[in-house]
Amino acid sequence: MNSTHSQGQRVVRVYLTTNAMFTLATSLIWGVNTLFLLDAGLDLFQVMVVNGAYSIGQMIFEVPTGVVADTIGRRASYAFGIFTLFVSTSLYVASARFGWGMGGFLAASALLGLGYTFQTGAVDAWLVDALDHLHHAQPRSQVFARGGMVNGVTMLVGTLAGGFLGQADLMLPYVVRAVILILALIVVLVLMRDIGFEPRPLKISRFGDETRLILSAGIDYGWRSPVVRPLMLVSAAQGTFMMFFFYSSQPYALELLGRADLVWVAGALTAMFGLTGVIGNLCVGPVTRTNWGHSATRVLTAGALLLAALVAILGVVGVLTPSGGSIASFVVLVVVFALFGVVFGIIGPVRQAFINEHIPSAQRATVLSLDSFFGDAGAAIGQPGFGWFSRTITIPASYLFGAAMLSLAVPFYRRAGRNADSDECEDVRAEDLPASNVGNRPA
Repeated sequence: MNSTHSQGQRVVRVYLTTNAMFTLATSLIWGVNTLFLLDAGLDLFQVMVVNGAYSIGQMIFEVPTGVVADTIGRRASYAFGIFTLFVSTSLYVASARFGWGMGGFLAASALLGLGYTFQTGAVDAWLVDALDHLHHAQPRSQVFARGGMVNGVTMLVGTLAGGFLGQADLMLPYVVRAVILILALIVVLVLMRDIGFEPRPLKISRFGDETRLILSAGIDYGWRSPVVRPLMLVSAAQGTFMMFFFYSSQPYALELLGRADLVWVAGALTAMFGLTGVIGNLCVGPVTRTNWGHSATRVLTAGALLLAALVAILGVVGVLTPSGGSIASFVVLVVVFALFGVVFGIIGPVRQAFINEHIPSAQRATVLSLDSFFGDAGAAIGQPGFGWFSRTITIPASYLFGAAMLSLAVPFYRRAGRNADSDECEDVRAEDLPASNVGNRPA
């Protein structure tokens, strides 16, 4: 028993360590990415088109890369992802350095999307499979909350460092990011091992068959699941706005402040989002232990309403702010952004645990990737759409419209909760799957 517990604790430590390095590397550019692209000669609409290419890349590759995670292994998929992110980051630097223009950034962004799809689903699947195999007793929502706290702290460090590096040269955060990604790749290869999952060879000649096989199983236990399907629709609805919101908040904050030259402020604001996310993660345990918070969908529904309301407030503040900016408006943005981070930090782990409860192990990575696919599809439409909307009208107006999009999550969360409580919604188990559909068995 003690040996199993210690192995489970080791799995959690590896999960936290690799997540920390991955988040540290990737977050270095989060606070300055929009400013970097604007400095390279793009306007806000073009920036969102470039970011849209990232989402399209994710959308296209979500299921094929899920095949990699569900065959040769979650560890291998994660390693492929980190290496691809290194290559795409290097391409970002080269595009700015050699003046390759929007075409270079579009290619780098699409490749970035490919890199992230190797990671989405694979890491959570690796963790849950290993802990289930070892019968680790800690509730999964609390493990995900710990992961969220570690990610929040490293995001705080990364975005602050990226902001100050960017103040000196907007290219520096990308260079440092590439170096840390190589170190993260080495750590993943040394520390991670697939536990509770049996990898199997993936032949190029059978890749199409494997894709159709696993996609079919993903649809059966994802889209056709009365609980998972509404969650996927939430991903689509929220995905249309969330990426635009995250990246537009950088120039928007400087606009409200009236100081477009203070690059470090954008990095500090993004870092604060990470810190408040940690506070939200710390609240997961107390919230879920209350009678009210015992229902995951009740927490998710309330969180969705709060997110929509906070974004609407930011839109109203922008409408009321005079030309040239206002310190008061900037302070309101900081407070609202902080509250947004807290709420996001609470609902993130709750949602992760809830969706994993309703996915069989054999298809876990694929279904989680399919869930990400819906978010990517929303972002692929939403980023250029909201970018055009903000350029044609204003950023505040786009935030008001975005608040309406976020509120669409409420009825879907309620439906997922009703279906989870319904007698018609049966638990899914890997042993219930037809042999031909089990992703980690030979075809």
